[in-house]
Amino acid sequence: MSDRPSAYEIRSRLDHPVIDADGHTTEFVPALAEYLREVGITTEFDRLFEGVLGAVADWYRTTPEDRAAKHMTKPPWWTRPMRNASDRAAASFPRYLRSRMDELGCDVSIVYPSTGLAFFQLRDADLRRGACRALNRYHRDAFDGCTDRLIPVAAVPTHTPEEAIEELEYAVLELGFKAVVIPTYNLRVPAGLEGDDADLRRWAFWLDTYGLDSPHDYDPFWRRAIELGVSLGTHSQGNGWGSRRSTSNWVYHHVGHFAASGEALCKALFLGGVTRRFPELRVGLLEGGVAWGASLYADLVGHFEKRNLAAIKENLDPSLLDQAAFAKLAEEYGPVGPATRERIEGALLTTPGQNQNRPDDAELDEFAALGIDDAAAIKDLFVDSFFFGCEADDALNALAFKSELLPHGARLAAMYGSDIGHFDVPDMREVLAEAIEPLEKGIMSPDDFRNFVFGNAARFYTDTNPAFFEGTPVEAAWPKRDGT
Repeated sequence: MSDRPSAYEIRSRLDHPVIDADGHTTEFVPALAEYLREVGITTEFDRLFEGVLGAVADWYRTTPEDRAAKHMTKPPWWTRPMRNASDRAAASFPRYLRSRMDELGCDVSIVYPSTGLAFFQLRDADLRRGACRALNRYHRDAFDGCTDRLIPVAAVPTHTPEEAIEELEYAVLELGFKAVVIPTYNLRVPAGLEGDDADLRRWAFWLDTYGLDSPHDYDPFWRRAIELGVSLGTHSQGNGWGSRRSTSNWVYHHVGHFAASGEALCKALFLGGVTRRFPELRVGLLEGGVAWGASLYADLVGHFEKRNLAAIKENLDPSLLDQAAFAKLAEEYGPVGPATRERIEGALLTTPGQNQNRPDDAELDEFAALGIDDAAAIKDLFVDSFFFGCEADDALNALAFKSELLPHGARLAAMYGSDIGHFDVPDMREVLAEAIEPLEKGIMSPDDFRNFVFGNAARFYTDTNPAFFEGTPVEAAWPKRDGT
Protein backbone atom coordinates (compact mmCIF):
# COMPACT_ATOMS: atom_id res chain seq x y z
CA MET A 1 0.00 0.00 0.00
CA SER A 2 0.98 3.63 -0.41
CA ASP A 3 1.47 6.13 2.39
CA ARG A 4 -2.16 7.19 2.05
CA PRO A 5 -4.46 6.45 4.98
CA SER A 6 -6.24 3.14 4.64
CA ALA A 7 -9.78 2.95 3.34
CA TYR A 8 -10.85 1.72 6.77
CA GLU A 9 -9.30 4.80 8.40
CA ILE A 10 -10.94 7.16 5.90
CA ARG A 11 -14.35 5.59 6.42
CA SER A 12 -13.98 5.75 10.22
CA ARG A 13 -13.61 9.55 9.99
CA LEU A 14 -16.76 10.06 7.90
CA ASP A 15 -20.15 10.72 9.47
CA HIS A 16 -22.00 9.14 6.56
CA PRO A 17 -21.94 5.81 4.69
CA VAL A 18 -20.03 5.11 1.50
CA ILE A 19 -21.95 3.52 -1.38
CA ASP A 20 -20.05 2.01 -4.27
CA ALA A 21 -22.46 2.62 -7.14
CA ASP A 22 -20.44 0.63 -9.67
CA GLY A 23 -18.64 -2.41 -8.39
CA HIS A 24 -18.12 -5.48 -10.53
CA THR A 25 -18.06 -9.19 -10.12
CA THR A 26 -16.01 -11.29 -12.50
CA GLU A 27 -18.12 -14.29 -13.34
CA PHE A 28 -16.52 -17.61 -12.41
CA VAL A 29 -17.03 -19.27 -15.76
CA PRO A 30 -17.01 -22.94 -14.64
CA ALA A 31 -19.92 -22.19 -12.30
CA LEU A 32 -21.73 -19.94 -14.76
CA ALA A 33 -21.47 -22.65 -17.42
CA GLU A 34 -23.59 -24.93 -15.23
CA TYR A 35 -26.38 -22.33 -15.16
CA LEU A 36 -26.14 -21.92 -18.92
CA ARG A 37 -26.58 -25.66 -19.35
CA GLU A 38 -29.63 -25.56 -17.07
CA VAL A 39 -31.42 -23.28 -19.58
CA GLY A 40 -30.36 -25.43 -22.51
CA ILE A 41 -27.26 -23.57 -23.69
CA THR A 42 -24.54 -26.10 -24.41
CA THR A 43 -22.40 -23.88 -26.65
CA GLU A 44 -18.81 -23.55 -25.48
CA PHE A 45 -18.48 -20.31 -23.55
CA ASP A 46 -16.06 -18.62 -25.91
CA ARG A 47 -18.31 -19.48 -28.84
CA LEU A 48 -21.30 -17.68 -27.38
CA PHE A 49 -19.95 -14.40 -28.69
CA GLU A 50 -19.50 -15.24 -32.35
CA GLY A 51 -20.55 -12.27 -34.43
CA VAL A 52 -20.79 -9.86 -31.50
CA LEU A 53 -19.26 -6.50 -32.38
CA GLY A 54 -15.96 -6.06 -30.58
CA ALA A 55 -16.04 -9.59 -29.16
CA VAL A 56 -16.10 -12.04 -32.07
CA ALA A 57 -14.90 -15.49 -31.15
CA ASP A 58 -11.70 -15.22 -33.17
CA TRP A 59 -10.84 -11.78 -31.69
CA TYR A 60 -7.89 -12.97 -29.66
CA ARG A 61 -6.71 -15.44 -32.28
CA THR A 62 -6.20 -12.99 -35.12
CA THR A 63 -2.79 -11.71 -36.12
CA PRO A 64 -2.07 -7.98 -36.49
CA GLU A 65 -2.03 -8.53 -40.24
CA ASP A 66 -5.46 -10.19 -40.18
CA ARG A 67 -6.89 -7.37 -38.08
CA ALA A 68 -5.51 -4.75 -40.43
CA ALA A 69 -6.88 -6.54 -43.50
CA LYS A 70 -10.39 -6.79 -42.06
CA HIS A 71 -10.12 -3.60 -39.97
CA MET A 72 -10.96 -5.44 -36.78
CA THR A 73 -10.41 -3.58 -33.52
CA LYS A 74 -7.46 -4.67 -31.44
CA PRO A 75 -8.47 -6.49 -28.25
CA PRO A 76 -6.78 -5.94 -24.90
CA TRP A 77 -4.47 -8.73 -23.93
CA TRP A 78 -5.88 -8.89 -20.39
CA THR A 79 -8.36 -6.78 -18.41
CA ARG A 80 -8.34 -8.39 -14.98
CA PRO A 81 -5.70 -7.69 -12.31
CA MET A 82 -3.77 -10.87 -11.58
CA ARG A 83 -0.98 -9.85 -9.16
CA ASN A 84 -3.18 -9.98 -6.07
CA ALA A 85 -4.90 -13.30 -5.44
CA SER A 86 -7.05 -11.78 -2.68
CA ASP A 87 -8.43 -9.10 -4.99
CA ARG A 88 -8.88 -11.60 -7.80
CA ALA A 89 -10.88 -13.89 -5.51
CA ALA A 90 -12.93 -10.99 -4.12
CA ALA A 91 -13.92 -10.02 -7.66
CA SER A 92 -15.08 -13.58 -8.39
CA PHE A 93 -16.61 -14.77 -5.12
CA PRO A 94 -19.15 -12.47 -3.44
CA ARG A 95 -18.91 -14.11 -0.02
CA TYR A 96 -15.22 -13.31 0.10
CA LEU A 97 -15.80 -9.73 -1.12
CA ARG A 98 -18.42 -9.38 1.62
CA SER A 99 -15.80 -10.30 4.22
CA ARG A 100 -13.52 -7.48 2.99
CA MET A 101 -16.03 -4.62 2.82
CA ASP A 102 -14.83 -2.85 5.97
CA GLU A 103 -11.25 -3.14 4.74
CA LEU A 104 -12.35 -1.38 1.52
CA GLY A 105 -14.10 1.40 3.47
CA CYS A 106 -17.41 0.62 1.83
CA ASP A 107 -20.80 0.17 3.47
CA VAL A 108 -22.75 -1.10 0.46
CA SER A 109 -21.72 -1.93 -3.09
CA ILE A 110 -24.02 -2.26 -6.10
CA VAL A 111 -22.38 -5.05 -8.07
CA TYR A 112 -22.62 -5.34 -11.85
CA PRO A 113 -21.73 -8.24 -14.13
CA SER A 114 -18.57 -8.15 -16.24
CA THR A 115 -18.35 -10.72 -19.03
CA GLY A 116 -22.10 -11.22 -18.79
CA LEU A 117 -22.73 -7.71 -20.11
CA ALA A 118 -21.77 -9.01 -23.56
CA PHE A 119 -24.84 -11.29 -23.47
CA PHE A 120 -26.98 -8.28 -24.41
CA GLN A 121 -25.71 -8.27 -27.99
CA LEU A 122 -26.06 -11.97 -28.76
CA ARG A 123 -27.90 -12.01 -32.10
CA ASP A 124 -29.96 -15.16 -31.61
CA ALA A 125 -33.02 -14.28 -29.51
CA ASP A 126 -33.23 -17.61 -27.67
CA LEU A 127 -29.51 -17.56 -26.93
CA ARG A 128 -29.59 -13.94 -25.73
CA ARG A 129 -32.60 -14.38 -23.46
CA GLY A 130 -31.44 -17.74 -22.14
CA ALA A 131 -27.95 -16.46 -21.36
CA CYS A 132 -29.29 -13.44 -19.45
CA ARG A 133 -31.65 -15.68 -17.50
CA ALA A 134 -28.83 -18.05 -16.60
CA LEU A 135 -26.63 -15.12 -15.58
CA ASN A 136 -29.33 -13.77 -13.28
CA ARG A 137 -29.90 -17.13 -11.61
CA TYR A 138 -26.16 -17.49 -11.15
CA HIS A 139 -25.86 -14.10 -9.47
CA ARG A 140 -28.95 -14.69 -7.32
CA ASP A 141 -27.29 -17.77 -5.87
CA ALA A 142 -23.75 -16.38 -5.76
CA PHE A 143 -24.84 -13.37 -3.67
CA ASP A 144 -27.04 -15.34 -1.30
CA GLY A 145 -26.23 -14.31 2.27
CA CYS A 146 -24.36 -11.20 1.15
CA THR A 147 -27.10 -8.75 0.25
CA ASP A 148 -26.79 -6.73 3.44
CA ARG A 149 -23.57 -5.31 1.98
CA LEU A 150 -23.56 -6.40 -1.69
CA ILE A 151 -26.55 -5.78 -3.95
CA PRO A 152 -26.32 -7.69 -7.23
CA VAL A 153 -27.68 -6.33 -10.48
CA ALA A 154 -29.84 -8.37 -12.87
CA ALA A 155 -29.15 -8.24 -16.61
CA VAL A 156 -32.25 -7.38 -18.66
CA PRO A 157 -32.01 -7.77 -22.46
CA THR A 158 -33.96 -5.20 -24.43
CA HIS A 159 -33.90 -6.20 -28.09
CA THR A 160 -37.67 -5.83 -27.92
CA PRO A 161 -39.79 -4.25 -25.18
CA GLU A 162 -41.51 -7.59 -24.71
CA GLU A 163 -38.33 -9.48 -23.87
CA ALA A 164 -37.25 -6.62 -21.61
CA ILE A 165 -40.48 -6.69 -19.60
CA GLU A 166 -40.42 -10.49 -19.37
CA GLU A 167 -36.92 -10.64 -17.86
CA LEU A 168 -37.48 -7.55 -15.71
CA GLU A 169 -40.52 -9.13 -14.10
CA TYR A 170 -38.76 -12.46 -13.66
CA ALA A 171 -35.68 -10.85 -12.11
CA VAL A 172 -37.64 -8.66 -9.70
CA LEU A 173 -40.70 -10.76 -8.89
CA GLU A 174 -39.23 -14.27 -9.04
CA LEU A 175 -35.54 -13.83 -8.21
CA GLY A 176 -35.87 -10.85 -5.86
CA PHE A 177 -33.46 -8.42 -7.56
CA LYS A 178 -33.78 -4.75 -6.63
CA ALA A 179 -31.40 -3.39 -9.26
CA VAL A 180 -31.07 -4.09 -12.98
CA VAL A 181 -28.80 -3.18 -15.86
CA ILE A 182 -29.92 -2.71 -19.45
CA PRO A 183 -27.77 -2.19 -22.54
CA THR A 184 -27.18 1.40 -23.54
CA TYR A 185 -28.28 0.47 -27.04
CA ASN A 186 -29.33 -2.41 -29.23
CA LEU A 187 -27.35 -3.15 -32.37
CA ARG A 188 -29.62 -3.26 -35.40
CA VAL A 189 -28.81 -4.35 -38.93
CA PRO A 190 -30.16 -2.06 -41.68
CA ALA A 191 -32.95 -3.58 -43.76
CA GLY A 192 -31.61 -5.57 -46.69
CA LEU A 193 -28.24 -6.30 -45.06
CA GLU A 194 -29.32 -9.14 -42.81
CA GLY A 195 -27.28 -12.32 -42.98
CA ASP A 196 -24.46 -14.22 -41.38
CA ASP A 197 -21.45 -12.46 -42.87
CA ALA A 198 -19.38 -11.56 -39.78
CA ASP A 199 -17.21 -9.14 -41.73
CA LEU A 200 -20.26 -7.26 -42.97
CA ARG A 201 -21.75 -7.10 -39.48
CA ARG A 202 -18.63 -5.32 -38.28
CA TRP A 203 -19.72 -2.37 -40.42
CA ALA A 204 -23.39 -2.70 -41.20
CA PHE A 205 -25.15 -1.79 -38.00
CA TRP A 206 -26.90 1.12 -36.36
CA LEU A 207 -27.55 1.92 -32.72
CA ASP A 208 -31.09 1.77 -31.41
CA THR A 209 -31.02 3.92 -28.28
CA TYR A 210 -34.70 3.45 -27.40
CA GLY A 211 -35.95 7.00 -27.14
CA LEU A 212 -35.39 8.28 -30.65
CA ASP A 213 -35.86 6.61 -34.05
CA SER A 214 -36.40 3.16 -32.55
CA PRO A 215 -38.57 0.66 -34.47
CA HIS A 216 -40.12 -0.27 -31.11
CA ASP A 217 -42.14 1.63 -28.52
CA TYR A 218 -40.31 1.23 -25.21
CA ASP A 219 -42.75 3.27 -23.16
CA PRO A 220 -44.38 0.10 -21.72
CA PHE A 221 -40.95 -0.97 -20.45
CA TRP A 222 -40.18 2.38 -18.79
CA ARG A 223 -43.64 2.29 -17.20
CA ARG A 224 -43.17 -1.25 -15.89
CA ALA A 225 -39.76 -0.42 -14.42
CA ILE A 226 -41.32 2.47 -12.49
CA GLU A 227 -44.20 0.27 -11.31
CA LEU A 228 -41.71 -2.30 -9.99
CA GLY A 229 -39.63 0.38 -8.25
CA VAL A 230 -36.52 -0.21 -10.33
CA SER A 231 -33.92 2.32 -11.41
CA LEU A 232 -32.05 1.40 -14.58
CA GLY A 233 -28.29 1.12 -14.68
CA THR A 234 -26.57 1.10 -18.06
CA HIS A 235 -23.15 -0.21 -18.75
CA SER A 236 -22.39 -0.79 -22.44
CA GLN A 237 -19.21 -0.37 -24.42
CA GLY A 238 -18.67 1.91 -27.39
CA ASN A 239 -15.73 -0.01 -28.85
CA GLY A 240 -16.07 -0.63 -32.56
CA TRP A 241 -18.06 2.50 -33.38
CA GLY A 242 -16.92 4.91 -36.06
CA SER A 243 -13.54 6.30 -35.07
CA ARG A 244 -13.19 3.76 -32.26
CA ARG A 245 -11.76 1.15 -34.58
CA SER A 246 -7.99 1.05 -34.23
CA THR A 247 -6.50 -2.23 -35.44
CA SER A 248 -3.25 -1.69 -33.54
CA ASN A 249 -4.01 0.32 -30.39
CA TRP A 250 -6.65 -0.75 -27.89
CA VAL A 251 -6.24 2.36 -25.75
CA TYR A 252 -7.15 4.49 -28.77
CA HIS A 253 -10.66 3.09 -29.05
CA HIS A 254 -11.16 2.31 -25.36
CA VAL A 255 -10.61 5.84 -23.99
CA GLY A 256 -13.97 7.50 -23.48
CA HIS A 257 -15.99 4.65 -24.96
CA PHE A 258 -18.36 4.33 -21.98
CA ALA A 259 -18.96 8.08 -22.16
CA ALA A 260 -19.77 7.81 -25.87
CA SER A 261 -22.21 5.00 -25.20
CA GLY A 262 -23.84 6.84 -22.29
CA GLU A 263 -24.19 10.02 -24.31
CA ALA A 264 -25.96 8.15 -27.11
CA LEU A 265 -28.61 6.87 -24.70
CA CYS A 266 -28.88 10.10 -22.73
CA LYS A 267 -29.52 12.21 -25.83
CA ALA A 268 -32.12 9.78 -27.14
CA LEU A 269 -34.09 9.57 -23.90
CA PHE A 270 -34.01 13.34 -23.49
CA LEU A 271 -34.74 14.45 -27.05
CA GLY A 272 -37.27 11.65 -27.51
CA GLY A 273 -39.29 13.02 -24.61
CA VAL A 274 -38.87 9.96 -22.38
CA THR A 275 -37.81 12.05 -19.38
CA ARG A 276 -40.85 14.29 -19.92
CA ARG A 277 -43.31 11.40 -20.21
CA PHE A 278 -41.74 9.51 -17.30
CA PRO A 279 -40.32 12.03 -14.83
CA GLU A 280 -40.08 9.28 -12.18
CA LEU A 281 -37.66 7.24 -14.31
CA ARG A 282 -34.05 7.18 -13.06
CA VAL A 283 -31.23 6.15 -15.40
CA GLY A 284 -27.65 5.55 -14.30
CA LEU A 285 -25.00 6.11 -16.97
CA LEU A 286 -22.06 4.27 -15.51
CA GLU A 287 -18.29 4.23 -15.82
CA GLY A 288 -18.05 7.14 -18.26
CA GLY A 289 -17.64 9.89 -15.68
CA VAL A 290 -19.63 13.11 -15.60
CA ALA A 291 -17.61 15.55 -17.73
CA TRP A 292 -19.42 14.47 -20.88
CA GLY A 293 -22.76 14.88 -19.08
CA ALA A 294 -21.91 18.48 -18.17
CA SER A 295 -20.93 19.18 -21.78
CA LEU A 296 -24.07 17.51 -23.14
CA TYR A 297 -26.35 19.39 -20.77
CA ALA A 298 -24.77 22.73 -21.74
CA ASP A 299 -24.99 21.84 -25.44
CA LEU A 300 -28.67 20.91 -25.18
CA VAL A 301 -29.45 24.25 -23.55
CA GLY A 302 -27.46 26.08 -26.22
CA HIS A 303 -29.08 24.22 -29.09
CA PHE A 304 -32.56 24.86 -27.73
CA GLU A 305 -31.85 28.56 -27.43
CA LYS A 306 -30.67 28.74 -31.05
CA ARG A 307 -32.78 26.07 -32.73
CA ASN A 308 -36.19 26.01 -31.12
CA LEU A 309 -38.97 26.55 -33.66
CA ALA A 310 -39.43 30.22 -32.86
CA ALA A 311 -35.68 30.87 -33.15
CA ILE A 312 -35.51 29.08 -36.51
CA LYS A 313 -38.37 31.17 -37.87
CA GLU A 314 -36.87 34.37 -36.48
CA ASN A 315 -33.28 33.90 -37.58
CA LEU A 316 -32.76 31.04 -40.04
CA ASP A 317 -35.59 31.01 -42.59
CA PRO A 318 -34.14 31.98 -46.03
CA SER A 319 -37.31 33.96 -46.80
CA LEU A 320 -36.19 36.48 -44.17
CA LEU A 321 -33.26 37.67 -46.26
CA ASP A 322 -33.47 41.06 -47.91
CA GLN A 323 -32.31 39.87 -51.30
CA ALA A 324 -31.92 43.32 -52.76
CA ALA A 325 -29.76 44.57 -49.90
CA PHE A 326 -27.64 41.44 -50.04
CA ALA A 327 -27.21 41.79 -53.81
CA LYS A 328 -26.06 45.37 -53.41
CA LEU A 329 -23.44 44.37 -50.82
CA ALA A 330 -22.35 41.39 -52.91
CA GLU A 331 -21.77 43.61 -55.90
CA GLU A 332 -19.80 46.11 -53.82
CA TYR A 333 -17.71 43.71 -51.73
CA GLY A 334 -18.05 40.21 -53.14
CA PRO A 335 -16.25 38.37 -55.93
CA VAL A 336 -18.91 39.32 -58.46
CA GLY A 337 -17.95 39.52 -62.13
CA PRO A 338 -19.96 40.84 -65.07
CA ALA A 339 -21.37 37.42 -65.89
CA THR A 340 -23.03 37.04 -62.47
CA ARG A 341 -23.98 40.66 -61.83
CA GLU A 342 -27.42 40.16 -63.34
CA ARG A 343 -28.09 37.01 -61.30
CA ILE A 344 -27.15 38.14 -57.80
CA GLU A 345 -30.63 38.63 -56.52
CA GLY A 346 -32.11 35.25 -55.63
CA ALA A 347 -28.77 33.49 -56.04
CA LEU A 348 -27.91 30.30 -54.19
CA LEU A 349 -26.62 31.61 -50.91
CA THR A 350 -25.63 28.49 -49.03
CA THR A 351 -25.27 24.72 -49.34
CA PRO A 352 -27.24 23.36 -52.31
CA GLY A 353 -30.78 22.47 -51.34
CA GLN A 354 -30.76 24.13 -47.91
CA ASN A 355 -32.95 27.05 -48.92
CA GLN A 356 -35.34 24.90 -50.93
CA ASN A 357 -38.21 22.57 -49.99
CA ARG A 358 -38.81 24.02 -46.53
CA PRO A 359 -39.95 21.32 -44.07
CA ASP A 360 -43.21 21.85 -42.24
CA ASP A 361 -43.15 23.10 -38.65
CA ALA A 362 -43.60 19.62 -37.18
CA GLU A 363 -40.38 18.43 -38.84
CA LEU A 364 -38.49 21.60 -38.00
CA ASP A 365 -39.32 21.48 -34.30
CA GLU A 366 -36.86 18.90 -32.97
CA PHE A 367 -37.63 19.87 -29.38
CA ALA A 368 -41.40 19.33 -29.68
CA ALA A 369 -41.22 16.03 -27.72
CA LEU A 370 -39.93 17.95 -24.72
CA GLY A 371 -43.01 20.12 -24.42
CA ILE A 372 -41.00 23.10 -23.25
CA ASP A 373 -40.90 26.73 -24.30
CA ASP A 374 -38.06 27.93 -22.10
CA ALA A 375 -34.43 26.81 -21.91
CA ALA A 376 -34.52 26.84 -18.11
CA ALA A 377 -37.02 23.96 -18.21
CA ILE A 378 -34.34 21.71 -19.70
CA LYS A 379 -32.68 21.63 -16.30
CA ASP A 380 -35.60 19.81 -14.66
CA LEU A 381 -35.98 17.30 -17.50
CA PHE A 382 -32.29 16.46 -17.47
CA VAL A 383 -30.87 16.83 -13.97
CA ASP A 384 -33.49 14.79 -12.09
CA SER A 385 -33.46 11.86 -14.52
CA PHE A 386 -29.80 11.06 -15.12
CA PHE A 387 -27.11 9.88 -12.72
CA PHE A 388 -23.47 9.57 -13.69
CA GLY A 389 -21.17 6.80 -12.51
CA CYS A 390 -17.66 8.14 -11.88
CA GLU A 391 -14.50 6.21 -11.20
CA ALA A 392 -12.67 7.31 -8.09
CA ASP A 393 -9.54 8.53 -9.84
CA ASP A 394 -11.32 10.77 -12.38
CA ALA A 395 -10.07 14.32 -11.78
CA LEU A 396 -13.18 15.79 -13.40
CA ASN A 397 -15.71 14.33 -10.97
CA ALA A 398 -15.89 17.67 -9.17
CA LEU A 399 -17.27 19.31 -12.31
CA ALA A 400 -20.70 17.87 -11.46
CA PHE A 401 -20.95 20.17 -8.45
CA LYS A 402 -19.81 23.42 -10.12
CA SER A 403 -23.21 25.07 -10.47
CA GLU A 404 -21.55 28.34 -11.40
CA LEU A 405 -20.27 26.72 -14.61
CA LEU A 406 -23.43 24.94 -15.73
CA PRO A 407 -26.44 26.65 -17.32
CA HIS A 408 -29.18 27.71 -14.92
CA GLY A 409 -27.12 26.73 -11.87
CA ALA A 410 -27.45 23.00 -12.43
CA ARG A 411 -25.62 20.38 -10.36
CA LEU A 412 -25.32 16.90 -11.82
CA ALA A 413 -25.70 13.68 -9.85
CA ALA A 414 -22.21 12.15 -9.90
CA MET A 415 -21.92 8.80 -8.11
CA TYR A 416 -18.76 7.19 -6.76
CA GLY A 417 -17.84 3.90 -8.42
CA SER A 418 -14.94 1.64 -7.57
CA ASP A 419 -14.84 -0.44 -10.78
CA ILE A 420 -13.25 -3.17 -8.69
CA GLY A 421 -12.39 -6.32 -10.56
CA HIS A 422 -11.12 -4.52 -13.65
CA PHE A 423 -7.66 -3.63 -14.92
CA ASP A 424 -7.78 -0.01 -13.73
CA VAL A 425 -8.01 -1.08 -10.07
CA PRO A 426 -4.74 -2.82 -9.20
CA ASP A 427 -5.49 -2.63 -5.47
CA MET A 428 -9.05 -2.48 -4.12
CA ARG A 429 -7.84 -0.91 -0.88
CA GLU A 430 -6.69 2.26 -2.66
CA VAL A 431 -9.97 3.30 -4.27
CA LEU A 432 -11.55 5.35 -1.48
CA ALA A 433 -8.26 7.21 -0.92
CA GLU A 434 -8.38 8.27 -4.58
CA ALA A 435 -11.99 9.37 -4.26
CA ILE A 436 -11.35 11.64 -1.29
CA GLU A 437 -8.44 13.54 -2.90
CA PRO A 438 -10.69 16.30 -4.38
CA LEU A 439 -12.04 16.96 -0.88
CA GLU A 440 -8.55 17.13 0.56
CA LYS A 441 -7.47 19.54 -2.18
CA GLY A 442 -10.49 21.79 -1.69
CA ILE A 443 -11.94 20.96 -5.13
CA MET A 444 -15.02 19.41 -3.51
CA SER A 445 -16.77 20.70 -0.43
CA PRO A 446 -17.69 18.27 2.37
CA ASP A 447 -21.31 18.39 1.17
CA ASP A 448 -20.18 17.67 -2.40
CA PHE A 449 -18.15 14.69 -1.23
CA ARG A 450 -21.03 13.37 0.86
CA ASN A 451 -23.30 13.53 -2.18
CA PHE A 452 -20.62 11.95 -4.35
CA VAL A 453 -19.94 8.87 -2.24
CA PHE A 454 -23.34 8.55 -0.59
CA GLY A 455 -26.25 10.89 -1.24
CA ASN A 456 -26.56 10.71 -5.03
CA ALA A 457 -26.42 6.91 -5.14
CA ALA A 458 -28.90 6.69 -2.27
CA ARG A 459 -31.24 9.01 -4.14
CA PHE A 460 -30.81 7.13 -7.42
CA TYR A 461 -32.20 3.95 -5.92
CA THR A 462 -34.65 5.23 -3.31
CA ASP A 463 -36.37 7.69 -5.64
CA THR A 464 -37.96 4.62 -7.26
CA ASN A 465 -37.83 2.25 -4.28
CA PRO A 466 -37.82 3.86 -0.81
CA ALA A 467 -37.08 0.47 0.75
CA PHE A 468 -34.06 -0.25 -1.45
CA PHE A 469 -31.50 -0.12 1.38
CA GLU A 470 -33.56 -1.90 4.02
CA GLY A 471 -31.40 -4.36 5.92
CA THR A 472 -28.17 -2.58 4.98
CA PRO A 473 -25.94 -0.13 6.90
CA VAL A 474 -27.37 2.66 4.73
CA GLU A 475 -30.92 2.24 6.03
CA ALA A 476 -30.45 4.24 9.22
CA ALA A 477 -28.58 7.06 7.46
CA TRP A 478 -31.04 7.70 4.62
CA PRO A 479 -34.65 8.51 5.52
CA LYS A 480 -37.44 7.04 3.50
CA ARG A 481 -39.52 9.30 1.34
CA ASP A 482 -42.17 9.61 4.05
CA GLY A 483 -39.51 10.83 6.48
CA THR A 484 -39.35 7.65 8.55
